[in-house]
Amino acid sequence: MPNSTKLALEDSLKKLLLHKPLDKITINDLTTDCNISRMSFYYHFKDIYDLVEWVCVEDGKKALRDKKTYDTWQEGLEQIFEAVLENKPFILNVYRSVSREKIESYLYKLTYSLLADVVEEKSAGTGLAEEDKAFIAGFYKYGFVGIMLEWIDHGMKEDYEEIVQKICITLHGNITNSIHNFEQEKK
Repeated sequence: MPNSTKLALEDSLKKLLLHKPLDKITINDLTTDCNISRMSFYYHFKDIYDLVEWVCVEDGKKALRDKKTYDTWQEGLEQIFEAVLENKPFILNVYRSVSREKIESYLYKLTYSLLADVVEEKSAGTGLAEEDKAFIAGFYKYGFVGIMLEWIDHGMKEDYEEIVQKICITLHGNITNSIHNFEQEKK
């Protein structure tokens, strides 16, 4: 049952965000809409921002399901954009209501997960140090998040498929080259 409570709170939050800004939504609003006690809310989340982060992470996991390999990362990136677009009222409301750092944090977790798996796959058998793998994934994560934040900031009007295509053109072979360059540097 706990998972159904979390999902009910997610649905309630998304529904309420269609009518009022995040900073005007109270825990009472959520619990009343879900017909649960405040204690049930606090059993799962410490505050509304904790719920928002959980929603973002869960939506991201759904978007990336089985798309975290070198051959599928482009689809994974497209699915992140699609998930953000599908939840446009939620994302824009959260984007306008919480600090940019919070949004960046959510997106960093999501994109790092995608990129870390790709770097891990491409560096298999190389002996590349874990900190070097983390650096490479982190480097590309910042580019992805910066581009996505700019897209969100401009109201998500630009065709995300074109954005993903440009990212792919820019990065074509670069993760592999980064891994190779780190290996050469160690020799």
